[in-house]
Amino acid sequence: MNKKIAIIGAGLGGLSAASRLAHYGFDVHLFEKNSYAGGKASQFIKNNFRFDKGPSLLTMPYVIESLFEDCNENLKDFLELKKIEPVCKYFYNDGTIINAYSDINKFSDEIWFKTKESRESLKNFFEYSKIIFELTAEIFLFNNPKDLKTIFSKSAFKTLLQLHKIDSLRTVHKAVSSFFTDKKIIQLFDRYATYNGSNPFEAPATLNIIPFVEYNPGSFLPKGGIYKITEALLNLAQKKGAKVYFSSNVEEIILKDKIAIGLKMNNESLFFDAIISNADVNFTFKKLLKDIHTKEAKRYSKLKPSFSGLVFYWGIDQEFKELETHNIIFSENYKLEFDQLTKQKIIPIDPTIYIYISSKLNSEDAPTGNENWFVMVNAPYDNGQDWEKQIETARKTVIKKISLTLKTNIESKILFEEILTPIDIENQTSSYRGSIYGISSDTKAAAFVRQSNKSKTIRNLYFCGGSAHPGGGIPLVILSGKIVSDMIKKDFPK
Repeated sequence: MNKKIAIIGAGLGGLSAASRLAHYGFDVHLFEKNSYAGGKASQFIKNNFRFDKGPSLLTMPYVIESLFEDCNENLKDFLELKKIEPVCKYFYNDGTIINAYSDINKFSDEIWFKTKESRESLKNFFEYSKIIFELTAEIFLFNNPKDLKTIFSKSAFKTLLQLHKIDSLRTVHKAVSSFFTDKKIIQLFDRYATYNGSNPFEAPATLNIIPFVEYNPGSFLPKGGIYKITEALLNLAQKKGAKVYFSSNVEEIILKDKIAIGLKMNNESLFFDAIISNADVNFTFKKLLKDIHTKEAKRYSKLKPSFSGLVFYWGIDQEFKELETHNIIFSENYKLEFDQLTKQKIIPIDPTIYIYISSKLNSEDAPTGNENWFVMVNAPYDNGQDWEKQIETARKTVIKKISLTLKTNIESKILFEEILTPIDIENQTSSYRGSIYGISSDTKAAAFVRQSNKSKTIRNLYFCGGSAHPGGGIPLVILSGKIVSDMIKKDFPK
């Protein structure tokens, strides 16, 4: 009889693991508390406007291509990807507008023409970013860095000989400032630390790997939006034979002598050979394992959560040619913004604003002549703040900033509004304190303290998803599912 595997949560990590394990011949059962798949990568439709609820960008498309290849399927039969150009459009308070192109030559011409930077500074930065990727990706992204096979690999030996080149001793900001002199470009590349909920003035410069993967081979959006990735992975998992149960809330992971043996649901016990939690790691330890007192659980509970976010979903009664699919309106003082996020734990008084408009590429996402705006600002994780007051203030600030940038009264263009707060994020996705990316990466050892994909203290318990190794973001979450499925394949040979 094939080994029976339970997966808690139909997020992208859980779907990735389910697809591969079912393809390998395991008896896979995936339980999702919601009536839909995707976790943070879900969607909603209102008044003929479609919105991606969370992630808005796909990088490293070869990761999702590899998932389908591993399952002997062709991605193009499930999903159509469109390349985004420019990658992002940046707006500054002094009126400067910079288009960030995936073509580095075109991008370098853009910043040379609009700022004080030379063309060479951008090319040198991307060469530096590429080196970090080449030295760390095989160890920290595609594999488990704590596995002996990884530790003693050729890639690890090569990295050890060039350890200084991964730049872990400087901060993101300090490293970026060594390549650029123009404050606008420094701010542009400091921003990438926020991709995993971190502070560029504290996070290690190793995170400067992120620009390389966004521009090489570029950034993509599926036809139909990010939620089509969720649908594609769900269809793949089910085609491979995984059994998916929606509206199925797991109440507890059953243990026997510190071995995970099953799940409790609706006062019924279901037994399995292995359990994978695609739920938040802290939620798993605190709720599903009933605050089990292991070193692993205690250690993880003490780690600082990542940023959260405040999102306004707006149906807009106009098309704005001034905007692209992805847009950033920067704050005037980036250092102050992050001090307020991390030290005061408030939504910044002058936040950087991200505007994602999927209808720019997928016209069916909004009625003709309208646009679907996903407007987000970084927010601190929930620490008992007066969110009602903070959201009211932030909304006024956001509307004022966008209106000044576009020279029009944006509030008069809003047909309807939905809001996602840190509290909502925790309630809907079980993310601890509303943190989007699990733990913060604001320490030099962040890559090593993130939860391992295999529990050290509870046998037959595994983890995947954004709060486990290798971290948040669509490609990394899919990779977490790959790493887990490879572990189980090894631990439970036929």
